[in-house]
Amino acid sequence: MTGSNRVASYYLENNKYMDIHIKMSDFMDEELQRIREMKMKEMIKNLRRDRMETVIEVNDESFQEKVIEQSKGVPVVVDFWAQWCMPCMMLGPTLDKLAKDYNEKFVLAKVNMESSRGLAQRYGIMSIPAVKMFKNGKVVDEFVGALPEPQIKDWIDRNLGDS
Repeated sequence: MTGSNRVASYYLENNKYMDIHIKMSDFMDEELQRIREMKMKEMIKNLRRDRMETVIEVNDESFQEKVIEQSKGVPVVVDFWAQWCMPCMMLGPTLDKLAKDYNEKFVLAKVNMESSRGLAQRYGIMSIPAVKMFKNGKVVDEFVGALPEPQIKDWIDRNLGDS
């Protein structure tokens, strides 16, 4: 079709030829823009899929891999909680928000104490909520209780600064 437009345009006046040429280039520009947008959406989708999860659930079986091993590459904040614990219910959303706000600077691992009693014993959890920061496979700092967000941010900043 492009060839027939060009052949036909040779017999038209110069301005008409330009009009036809511009129409073809507009079509090409629109098509290229559509392809760019499609590729960009695909790239963003792949980036999101490849991104590290910032909030994860862990238990006795997955703790070694998801906390100990992962903390060798990125700090892991572990929230030991239970569903019946009101301070835990208050602290949880704050920790979730901070994990998103810090955008992959640490991973938040949530341990339900009802189903992971072995971890409570292993890490000497006597009261909940209990929050521990793991780096290089070891606990580097911790706090117990539902602290206000500014105090938790200070705690995170202080511990991430040592990275």
